[in-house]
Amino acid sequence: MSSSVSAPASPAKAWISAFRPRTLPLALASIMAGGFLAASNGQFRGSVVALAALTTILLQILSNLANDYGDSQNGADSVHREGPQRAVQSGAISPEQMKRGMLVFGALSLVSGVALLWVALGAAAVWVTAAFFVLGLSAIWAAVNYTAGAKPYGYAGLGDVSVFIFFGLVGVCGTYFLQAGNLPLPVLLPAAALGCFATAVLNVNNIRDIRSDELAGKITIPVRLGPQRARLYHVVLLTAGLVCAVLYVVLTYHSPWQWLFLLSAPLLARNAAAVWQRQDSMQLDPLLKQMALTTLVFTLLFGLGQVL
Repeated sequence: MSSSVSAPASPAKAWISAFRPRTLPLALASIMAGGFLAASNGQFRGSVVALAALTTILLQILSNLANDYGDSQNGADSVHREGPQRAVQSGAISPEQMKRGMLVFGALSLVSGVALLWVALGAAAVWVTAAFFVLGLSAIWAAVNYTAGAKPYGYAGLGDVSVFIFFGLVGVCGTYFLQAGNLPLPVLLPAAALGCFATAVLNVNNIRDIRSDELAGKITIPVRLGPQRARLYHVVLLTAGLVCAVLYVVLTYHSPWQWLFLLSAPLLARNAAAVWQRQDSMQLDPLLKQMALTTLVFTLLFGLGQVL
């Protein structure tokens, strides 16, 4: 009770908490992977990667604010919620203030995205620029409508698909293409790996929140599958991500350094085992951070291996 009373006295702290900083490194993993892959082919462009990273951070903050607002309005943030208390739920930020924050970060995301396209593509290839602009608008829409809006798709169990697409395929392939101007098909494999690992982070979150989500009518994948099968789904996601990385190295092999990412396999196995064994919802919360950090470690090892 004391935290929810004192929070409004520190607006800056409340907003920083609502940004959910611990989710930002995970959002950057796909941009890093795209940068490493381009660098391994001699096509790295620092300005493009920097703007892609900025746009991704802004989109992730927008998504976090929308998630905070949407869950508070739709009932997923309630006394039954197992995870940390959210800003709107606690009263630290009012719904109207949160909506204004969403507008600000939506606008910043759009400006940053346009700057990214200008630096990467210039005035040439108008159709390519238009396609990426539409993709950027789709990312903004997806960030907002995950739990907010009239028909939030996160409440229909489609959050996993969105995370796989935007944190994996779009993040890695888009970053690579904006630097290199082309997209070799094998790049889809590490993109899928990052998508699997990001989806695994969401899955741990949703397993933790099964009870409150079910009561609120938020039909996530774990709610559909049940706790045990959702844990099996988690193991499948981690295995599939690792297999995708292995296949990429097999198809593009040129150095033993490419297998460096296998050093992250024990961390993935540890997370899978912990998610499988821990039945208490609150015991799962630390595994969110562990899985996000493991994804970052995988990305660094994989990327360095390709460059070396």
